[in-house]
Amino acid sequence: MTSISRERVLILDFGSQYAQLIARRVREQNVYCEIVRHDISVERIKEHNPQGLILSGSPSSVYEEGSPKCDPELFTMGLPVLGICYGMQLATEAFGGQVQSTLTREYGRAMLTVDTSSNLFQNTSDQQQVWMSHGDQVANISEDFTALAYTDTCPFAAVKHNELPVYGLQFHPEVTHSPEGGEILKNFLLNICGLSGTWKLEDFADETIARIREQVGDKRVICGLSGGVDSSVVAALLYKAIGDQLACILVDNGLLRKNEQAAVIEAFTNHFQTDLRVVQGEARFLDRLAGISEPQEKRKRIGYEFIECFKEEAQTIENAHFLAQGTLYPDVIESGAAPDGPAATIKLHHNVGGLPEELGFELIEPLRDLFKDEVRRLGIELGLPEHLVWRHPFPGPGLAVRCLGEVSKDRLDILREADAIAIEEIQAAGLYRETSQAFAVLLPVQSVGVMGDARTYEDAIAIRCVNTDDFMTADWSRLPYDLLATISTRVINEVKGVNRVCYDISSKPPATIEWE
Repeated sequence: MTSISRERVLILDFGSQYAQLIARRVREQNVYCEIVRHDISVERIKEHNPQGLILSGSPSSVYEEGSPKCDPELFTMGLPVLGICYGMQLATEAFGGQVQSTLTREYGRAMLTVDTSSNLFQNTSDQQQVWMSHGDQVANISEDFTALAYTDTCPFAAVKHNELPVYGLQFHPEVTHSPEGGEILKNFLLNICGLSGTWKLEDFADETIARIREQVGDKRVICGLSGGVDSSVVAALLYKAIGDQLACILVDNGLLRKNEQAAVIEAFTNHFQTDLRVVQGEARFLDRLAGISEPQEKRKRIGYEFIECFKEEAQTIENAHFLAQGTLYPDVIESGAAPDGPAATIKLHHNVGGLPEELGFELIEPLRDLFKDEVRRLGIELGLPEHLVWRHPFPGPGLAVRCLGEVSKDRLDILREADAIAIEEIQAAGLYRETSQAFAVLLPVQSVGVMGDARTYEDAIAIRCVNTDDFMTADWSRLPYDLLATISTRVINEVKGVNRVCYDISSKPPATIEWE
């Protein structure tokens, strides 16, 4: 087995929402990588023993007081360094370059003219489209650097140190809007860092299983099951690692999709024969949510009650010492990344930050370094059935964050039925696998309608369908009009209390996938 500890790249996160996307692009080149804090010491870098460093972008400006900085010594360690946007600006400034604010923020596509004799741009076009997203840029470079590329408005769009393996890109090669960005990253990883590009997800699984066995010993692990792919893959990974030392708990909080409890029980008693405990907690959760409409407060209250349910059930499981969760990379970055890290918090995830120390368990998060598509691949490797692996994601707080405004059993039932109809029709059209995530949202508004000869004033449902590879960015799904018409007709005819259906055509960014 190839150990992931022998070859790796570290990505220093300066607060960019795309740090995780950089990691995903690196892994597409079969290179293992880890994201670390921007202020990691040189000593800690050496302990990781990486073959290269990538410095991410940032919402900050390098010349602002208090902006995130790295140890300048890392530029002279001899390790290959690739600075992206803010990371490039830090690198050039460290050697005497000058970074200035541009007259107008440059955001969008730009045409790049490239010196293709450089190792960094090998096998790429001398004229290529790239994606810019910056308000600052390098105004002057020191004599230590040479320019490798430019645009009409950016004279130093790519640079290289003349003696050290330090490179910088003002544009973002990690986004799909830079079509040749993958080749540029490949050149850095394979040609400049000298990596083999042979890391495989199976290596991750083998090493993770071995690490879990060592960590757990003879104690038991509790895994919270929701029926979604993340918790299912965690359970499968743990089952392979420790067998009957695993106990699974399903908390039916009244916020699950239609027939969710029955589906989970079927899958994890027949397929895995696991020790599955079901907690009937609907009344408790609805009491906790009564009168609450603010999204973050919903998440906090659900997280708190979730913990209480777990604590009570866990007391009945002898020798339970660990709690396993399906935390993924996007969960971590959207919750503000590492504690005291520089990334902005978009939303709270109760499976990341909501578990207090008094819970009494040691946390195991075996998927924390993976993206959703990697989790699905891992699930197939572990032998999970395809219908589980390809099930669309479901948020930890469940339907509460799709029931905008106040949460009640009546409103949840309306939402559950509408959601089930939408998914059923998308599956019948053969588009479920082509759609990354699809669901219904109950809006906190009512509108006038006409049914028969009577005037109605009833609820509105929004249908949200997106396509994405990594869930860091997403575009709305272009479902056929006939399919949308069928969904709308069925929802209005079959779900009592709904007289209007809308289709969400916003992308991420600027919108998020979930509405709350």
